[in-house]
Formats: sequence, C-alpha cells, structure tokens
Amino acid sequence: MKKDYKKLELDKILALLAETAYSDICKEKIVKIKPSFDIDEVIAENQRTSDAFTLSSKFGTPKFFNIKDICFSAKRAQQGSMLSLRELLDTELFLREVSGLCDWYSQCSGTSTALSEYFDGLCANKALESMIANAIVSEEEIADSASPRLAQIRRSIRRKSLEIRERLDKLIKSKDNQKYLQESLVTMRDGRFVVPVKTEYKNEISGLVHDTSATGSTLFIEPMSVVEANNDIRVLKSEEQNEIERIIRELSSLTGEFADSILTDFELVITLETYFAKANLGAKMKASSPKIEAKPCFTLINARHPLLDMQKAVPVSLELGTDYSSLIVTGPNTGGKTVTLKTAGLLVLMTMCGLMIPASENSIVGMFDEVYADIGDEQSIEQSLSTFSSHMTNIARILKNAGNSSLILLDELCSGTDPVEGSALAVSILDEFRKRDSKLIATTHYQEVKMYAIQTSGVENASCEFDIKTLRPTYRLTIGTPGKSNAFAISSKLGINQDIIENAKQLVSTENKRFEEVVAALENTRVELEKLKSSAAAEQRKSKQLTEELEKQKAQLEADKEKELQNVRSRAAAIIEEVRFEGDLLLEELDKLRKQKEQQDFSQKARGAHSKFNSAMNSMYNTANPVMQEKQEYYVLPRPLKIGDTVRLADLNKEGTLIRLPDAKNMCLVQVGPIKTKTKLENLRLVEAKQKSKKQLAPKVGKKLISNYTRKSGMELDIRGMMGDEGVMEVDRFIDSCLLSGISVITIIHGKGTGALRAAVQQYLRKNPHVKSFRDGAYGEGEAGVTVAELE
Repeated sequence: MKKDYKKLELDKILALLAETAYSDICKEKIVKIKPSFDIDEVIAENQRTSDAFTLSSKFGTPKFFNIKDICFSAKRAQQGSMLSLRELLDTELFLREVSGLCDWYSQCSGTSTALSEYFDGLCANKALESMIANAIVSEEEIADSASPRLAQIRRSIRRKSLEIRERLDKLIKSKDNQKYLQESLVTMRDGRFVVPVKTEYKNEISGLVHDTSATGSTLFIEPMSVVEANNDIRVLKSEEQNEIERIIRELSSLTGEFADSILTDFELVITLETYFAKANLGAKMKASSPKIEAKPCFTLINARHPLLDMQKAVPVSLELGTDYSSLIVTGPNTGGKTVTLKTAGLLVLMTMCGLMIPASENSIVGMFDEVYADIGDEQSIEQSLSTFSSHMTNIARILKNAGNSSLILLDELCSGTDPVEGSALAVSILDEFRKRDSKLIATTHYQEVKMYAIQTSGVENASCEFDIKTLRPTYRLTIGTPGKSNAFAISSKLGINQDIIENAKQLVSTENKRFEEVVAALENTRVELEKLKSSAAAEQRKSKQLTEELEKQKAQLEADKEKELQNVRSRAAAIIEEVRFEGDLLLEELDKLRKQKEQQDFSQKARGAHSKFNSAMNSMYNTANPVMQEKQEYYVLPRPLKIGDTVRLADLNKEGTLIRLPDAKNMCLVQVGPIKTKTKLENLRLVEAKQKSKKQLAPKVGKKLISNYTRKSGMELDIRGMMGDEGVMEVDRFIDSCLLSGISVITIIHGKGTGALRAAVQQYLRKNPHVKSFRDGAYGEGEAGVTVAELE
C-alpha cells in the first residue's frame, strides 16, 4: 500500500473490513483492496455496496462459511487426481454455501439490484453436495451409506468379528484354559484377534504367535480355531479399502466434471462476501453512500473519522473544489486540524474503494486522479533526515506528480525551520499548487499563510474552534475565518508564569497584534451570526410546521364540508320523495271519500279520514323537518294538571285544552281547536289564565333532545280482504320501497275480522331484520285493525 494511504490510515479501515468477513480467503482479498480512480468502476462498486446494504436491511445478511480455497483441488480433480477426504469435505462446504446463497436470493424475488448478475451466475450443485455429505463422515472416515457394497462388507466384518469373539470368549472362560492365560481378555495384533498366554504354557494353546510383551512373559497367540475367520476378516478389510478408494475416486471424478462451474462459483461467492462485508461495516459505522461526481471535488456533511468513537467524535462539514480549490485550516494545537485533514482524505479513499462513509446521505465525493498526503514526522537518523527535511522530501515528490485533479493534504506546512523563511516558503508552495488548480487542504500556524488566504481568490480560510473560557477545543470546523493559535492562553493554563507571558506579548510586533485583533473581531462577529442563524432557522422551522398544520386542518374541513353537503343532499331528496308520496295518498283518500258521500256510514268514515288526515299531516310536518327539534330545557309543572287546564304543546308551540289526564303510558289527550291529539306529559306547558308561568330550570343536569320519531306516523298500506300469504307479500314489497325512500315508520291496515291476516302480518314483522319494533294502532289510529311498525 502506498505510504500516502497508510498515513491516512486506509490500512486500518481495510483491517476493520476484513474482520466483518467470514472466510480467510475473503479476508486476504479485502486487505489487498486498492482505491480506483475510474469513475465508472467507482460508481459501480458503490452501487453494489449500497444494494448489499439494502438487501441486508430487508432480508438479513446471507450466511457465509469459513470456506477454504478449493480452486487447486478442483483443478487436480479435473486432471484426474484423487482428492483427499479433507479436500472433498471442503468442496462439500463450499457447495453448501452456494446452495444457501441461491436459496437466500430466491426470497428476494422481484428485487433487481447491481448484485443480481452475481447471484444469477451461481450454479448450485445439490446432487454432488448431497453425495459428498452422505459419503464422508470426517476427514478420516467414510460412512456406511456411501455405497451398498461398502455397507455389505462392513456388516460381514462385524459378523465375522462377533463370531471370533464368541469363540475366544468360550476359550478364555474355560476353567481348563484360564491357568494358561496372563489375562482373561481378547485383544488384537496386526489386525487379528489373539489371547495373552503365559510364556511357559505356549504349547498348551495351539495357534500362531503374533507378538510378545516387553518383559517376554506374555505371548499373544491366535488360536487355530479362529485363524480361518481372521483370514476372512483380512480379506474383507482389503475389499473395504478397495471400495473406499472406488468411492473417493468416483467423488473426485464428479468434482472434476463440475470443476469449471465450481471455480466460477468460487469467484462469485468471494465477491459477494466482500460486498456484504462492506455493507456490514457501513451499518456498523452508521455510514451512507455518497453521490459520485466526475469533477474533482467533495462536499462532506456531518462527517466523522471512522476510527474515532462515534459517540464522542464531533462531526465536521467541509467542501473543496467548488467555490475554492485550497483550504487553509488554522487553530490551536490539539484543536482537531489533523483529524479534519485525515477525515477528508480517508473518506475520499474509502469512496474510491467502494465503501460507505460515515457522513450524511447528501454528501458528494468527486473523482480525483490521486491522493497525496504529508502528515506526521518521518525524520530518520539513518537517512540523515530532520523533521523539516522529511517534509520537504515528501512535498518535492508531490510537486513532481500532482496535477489539477489531485487531492493534496499537507499538515503543518513548512514547520520545523525558521518561521520567517518557513512562512515565505509555505506561501510560495501553496501558490504553486493554486496555479496548477490542485485541490489542497493545509494546516498551519503562520500568520502570513492566513493573510495569503484572505487576499487570494480560490483560497479560503477555515478554523478549528477554541473555547477561550474553558481553554478547550470544541473540534468544530468553521469555514471562512482564520483561527487563532491561542498559544499564550494555553501556556498560561499549563502553568507558565504570567510575567513571562506578558513579556512575550510585548515582544509580538504591532502588525501581528493588529492582525490578531482583526481575527478576534471576525470570530466574535461569526459567533453572533451563528446565533442569529440558528434562531432564524428555528423560527423558520416553527413557521413551516405551523403552516403545514393549518393546511392539514383546512384540507380536513373541506373534506368534512363536502361530506356533510352530500349527506344533506341525499336526505333532502329522500324527504321530498316521502312528502310527495304522503300527499298522493291523501289525495287518493279524499277522492275515495267524495265517491262514498251518499253511503250511510259516510259520517263515521269522514271522522276516521279526519283522524288519518291529522296523523298524516303531522307525519308530513316531521318529514319535512327531519332535523331534531330545538333543544328544550327540563320543565317542571308548577302544580298537577287537571281537566280543563289551558296548556301549550312545546313541540308545536300551540295552545289547547286538556281533556284527559295522563294514562299508564304518560300520554295525555289535548284538544287544539277542533283537533284532538295525544302527546306526552313532558311536552305540555301549563298556561295560567292571566300570564304564562315562567319556565323553571332543573338543577344542572344537561339538556334533552326530543326526537321527531315520537310523533311520526309514516305511510300506510291497506291489505284488507287479502289472504295471509298475499298480504305478507304486499307488506314485504312495501317495506322494501320504504327502506329505499328512507321512511322509518309505516302503518299496515289489515282490519280486525278473524285476526288471521293480523297474525300473519305480525308474525312476518317479528322475523324481518329491518323491523325495529311494531305495535297495534292506538285510539284514533284504528286500534287492533292496524299495525304500526318502526323500521331500522
């Protein structure tokens, strides 16, 4: 890695990135990442990282294993070599990862990203994966299920071994043979079952001697009775080994057949793991992807150095290459100048590496052709380089290579030498970079450099804030004003005698004093402007919020208004239709009366028609005035009513004479002119002979709403003379039409007769879900000859 990048600590960022990866091979690839200065490649890399971040946020990070580099094994298998069990297990783990990635991406169906080409390029081989997983238990063992032949051989070996053990158990448990044995156990030598026999009794047990103990007191003899069985096991063991080799060779051959696909998948998997590692690092840093531009510039908003504690780091905002090409950062020591320098350079390099940066989403990073840095002390005794010499060596190298698209970062420019010569040389170097239009950030304490930035176009001052009261830096960067070094204040804080400091102040030239005073005045003005700006911004936010709330309220009121108007229009149309229908019925009734004028019962029918007329008029009155009546306060009668009292009906505002006291249902009969009407006691107001009694207010218990439904009589249907089923059908059709017209109270005239039609009608009303309640007609309404129903 170039030393410029190391000075900006890019190597540490790549080390952090490697820690978020899973496989060792991916970690090795990550630490070798180099910044790219090709705009198409940088845009593509940042888009892939951003898409990996989005996918991880929506569906979780896919699972990666610590896979091994299987490329060499795959190539060997392709050439016909037989792989080891370890190599086959590594291949199976890799194939499992490919299958897992394909399954994970299948849940992201319909999501097209810059990573789609990598996922689509993966070719899962679950058949080979399953074969290896079923065949190999560990790098030292093949499973019985690897092949039917291997399972059969191993069953035969176990069966033969069991037979031998049974024979030898009988031998060692025999009382005659126990005195010849060193121990009553069965063991193995050279893959054959033997028993330990004392040396002096070697001729007592016939068999083959395979081994002797270290002391020579024990011989390990294979009894002749098991020699043949041991020979069979030896043959079976040989067959087992041959079958194992055949299985491994077959799996190796299959791996070789798919070697090209495996090698392609390996590159894709490592690439995907790298992008998801970048996304995980971005999430850990709470970073975002900047906008990439072709112009060599950057605008970093609320940027943090990624190696600092993000809970303590103070974000900085700075830009370069748009309004000015050079930025001179000044301020006290430990004020954050070098951190600002490193933050700018490091975030640019991270963007060139396709990494997300810890800055706001609307940050911009342009394309530079190279990043140069002269930061830190590189003095060397071996190379006879002093601090100043090491800096000049670096600057000479930068001057040789830098152009108009280069980003140059210089810390403490030309320090470590005579201040007069150093400041002059610093101004000259800065002016050379300005003429080349190089993009430069430099830190300094020289007054001449601050003055150069004030007087030269394309060069801007910036300062790191310092709280003079607490004598501590705030680490905030301010563009546009130079900073003070505050050497005297810091020295005093650190314990330097005040007399020494006062004497030093006298030694400062008058010109420098005036410059410091101007800088101090500028700083005070800037602080005041910052306060005013913050206050104005707060008021603007408050005004904007209030405006938005008022707009929402206005929109809601308009919506409510339109809704109410629609409801009123609908109700008005229903009222008109209902009133028209009621009027038609009255006209029909009058026409019938005119035709029946000569009949004997004309007077009785006239009185009934008169009663119906009054009821219909009341119904039409209520229908035409559907809004609830005016709120009435509770009224308390000054004394109990008696027949003959003059009363006023509150709902009609008409006076009449009480002709019948309240009944069980609290209903009174009042005659208003020639009309007799029933009404509730609560609706009556006593009218004294000379003056009306004053309304008395009950205790504060609220107000009462009187609904028009208490007086509404509604429409009538005459079904007299019909059969039960026919009458019910007419009632059903009548109710449907009333529901469509919005009518709530109906009167069904069925007559008294035998009561069969009345029973059928009321049975139907009882089951109809649209009927809220029903009752027989009251006095003057037809009594048992009619049924009054209230609809839902």
